[in-house]
Amino acid sequence: MIFEKICLIGCGLIGSSLARAIKKNKLAKHLVACSRSEETIKKVLKLSIVDEASSDMKKMVINADLVVVATPLSTYEDIILKIKDCLKKNTILTDVGSVKNNIIDLFEKNIPDNISWISSHPIAGTEQSGPEAGFEDLFKNKWCILTPSKKIKKEDLEKLKKFWEKLGSKIDIMDSKKHDRILSITSHIPHLVAYNIVNTSLEIENSDKMNIVKYSAGGLRDFTRIAASNPIMWRDIFLHNQKNTTETIDKFIKNLEDLKQAIRDKNGEKLEKIFIKTKEIRKQIIEAGQDTTKPDFGRK
Repeated sequence: MIFEKICLIGCGLIGSSLARAIKKNKLAKHLVACSRSEETIKKVLKLSIVDEASSDMKKMVINADLVVVATPLSTYEDIILKIKDCLKKNTILTDVGSVKNNIIDLFEKNIPDNISWISSHPIAGTEQSGPEAGFEDLFKNKWCILTPSKKIKKEDLEKLKKFWEKLGSKIDIMDSKKHDRILSITSHIPHLVAYNIVNTSLEIENSDKMNIVKYSAGGLRDFTRIAASNPIMWRDIFLHNQKNTTETIDKFIKNLEDLKQAIRDKNGEKLEKIFIKTKEIRKQIIEAGQDTTKPDFGRK
């Protein structure tokens, strides 16, 4: 056991997976959760993944040693303003959001000096959402990036690091600007591309009266999996990481224009050169342990 009491704010895929993993690994004596939705509260209690649940955030965070914010980024300001005066001295406060720079500033401006604010980003998830979608091994062998604020104690950072390691995560520590830049390339833009490809396919299907869904091959099918992710969460990610994502979109458009021109020019040599280079990236991802070599991503 690392903490006496842990409070989870938000019980979606990540929050409910945390609850299950905390229970499995016995990381807290008392585990509570809060959600604005009474329906969600009923579900987490029925699933028996927390000891107590309520919509009253102020009540739930009292005497918590660790508070984890696992809600969309647009809710953060309201949450911190509600709980900041209810947190006990030396509480460790973290989140699981995919954007850091603006969020760290928001928390640092609003929380008392005696609270340890250490932002976390477990790079784990699925396209599913809600408390039923969570599972205890979601964080196993996944990276968790910590972006600590300037005012934290070293022992609190070590404690949070140990917490994520007990959940099975591999830990990296980096500053918020670097984090947001890297994630805009590895996560945010791929999701935007997926949303756009699926949207374009639907537009073609409607205008040409073709049953594209019926004949969707692996490529479109896999893009639809990514595009099925939580719309509110991803809306907030793009709005909060606006600078990095728009810069990456500009580069993506330029590369797409180059590909289009190569096709128009029937420049097979250039196309092959690009495709060989990108295939090498896939090899590196597998070597880094980020995916499997099994055909069809190991699907059964």
